[in-house]
Amino acid sequence: MRNLEESATQQKILEAAKQEFLEKGFQGASLRNIVKTAGVTTGAFYGYYSNKEALFAALVEEHAAAVMGCFMQAQDNFEQLSGEEQSEHLSDVAGSCMEWCVDYMYDHYDAFKLILCCSEGTSYAHFIHNMVEVEVESTYKFMDQMRRIGKEINEIDLEMCHMLASGMFGSMFELIVHDMPREKVHEYVRQLREFYTAGWMKIFGFTD
Repeated sequence: MRNLEESATQQKILEAAKQEFLEKGFQGASLRNIVKTAGVTTGAFYGYYSNKEALFAALVEEHAAAVMGCFMQAQDNFEQLSGEEQSEHLSDVAGSCMEWCVDYMYDHYDAFKLILCCSEGTSYAHFIHNMVEVEVESTYKFMDQMRRIGKEINEIDLEMCHMLASGMFGSMFELIVHDMPREKVHEYVRQLREFYTAGWMKIFGFTD
């Protein structure tokens, strides 16, 4: 019975915190308000969470890790391909990851709303930036691989590569930021993939 009571108390804290963070953002959120809304004592709160950031992490960490994990796995899978396979399937591996990530984000919508719109002041404010940094590194590995197999490819300077990757990921996460309807998101993702794949191919020099 005690474990059930503790679980119910923790859920009340998490639900109150989610609403407070969604309304005011991490920096504007008040622990006092969260505790009051949850109907628990401050002592009870600190029995579960050490501070406000730990509480925010409890709401988003699992889901941030799931999407980042899919993204990193997609990068690893792409790197395992031969150079010829990489040039032929430039968008396929990343595309399937994007489709999965979008479904996952909409299944856990509030968590990603918190990450993308309410996380300033936490480590999660760098969520998109961290993905961009990985993408830039992977892009340079791809260009090196193309040169190793004798394929001519244009050089892209670091700043431009970072801007392109930022635009790509920013566009994908705009789906959540601007509350795009779920029934439209896969078509949007398809169009984004086509747009950015064609752009990358042109800049790499793979098309006329």
